[in-house]
Amino acid sequence: MRFDADEFLSRASVRLLTGIPDTATNMALEAPRSDDDLNAHLPPTFEISAPRPAAVLVPIVRRQPELTVLLTQRTDHLPSHPGQVAFPGGKIDPGDADAIAAALRETEEETGLDRRFVKPVGFLDSYQTRTGFRVLPVVALVETGFELVPEAGEVADIFEVPLRFLMDPVNHVEHTREWKGFDRRFYAMPYGERYIWGATAGMLRNLYDRMYRD
Repeated sequence: MRFDADEFLSRASVRLLTGIPDTATNMALEAPRSDDDLNAHLPPTFEISAPRPAAVLVPIVRRQPELTVLLTQRTDHLPSHPGQVAFPGGKIDPGDADAIAAALRETEEETGLDRRFVKPVGFLDSYQTRTGFRVLPVVALVETGFELVPEAGEVADIFEVPLRFLMDPVNHVEHTREWKGFDRRFYAMPYGERYIWGATAGMLRNLYDRMYRD
């Protein structure tokens, strides 16, 4: 399987969502994906009555010979998901035109990635987190030549992982942790010293399901 930019764009044009789905704006609708994708037999871990809309960027970097995925490591002192690996992004503010604008703004604030290098190519499915966010992942191709400046209060590190590694189902392992009295399963994609898990791994699994699962 190829993981160059031409092949990626060819797949993205037919396999990604081309418009913002209703589930990203109508909170009364159930999100297609969630933190409980592997736990349908258990009580949900989240309250779905009033999810808060959010957007993240899934930045696919045009490296040679193969693409990479840009990820952040959150600082340890944050009240939400401290120390975890995450896509850049956050809440959609009233001033944002749409989810794309929110994802680009948050990415620029968190990483310093200038939006001039970023070309959105489609969307993944809306994703519901157990912390109450309805997240729309915006997939984008990122041209090289950019410079990064991590936001000191929120981002401890910025790094890249080969897309080939993340899109290999062999690297999609199911781990278990106890939550609210139940053993709950979740996707994890350990990569060296990086432990990619939870919502980030769930969205990467969605990218695999849409783009590379035949």
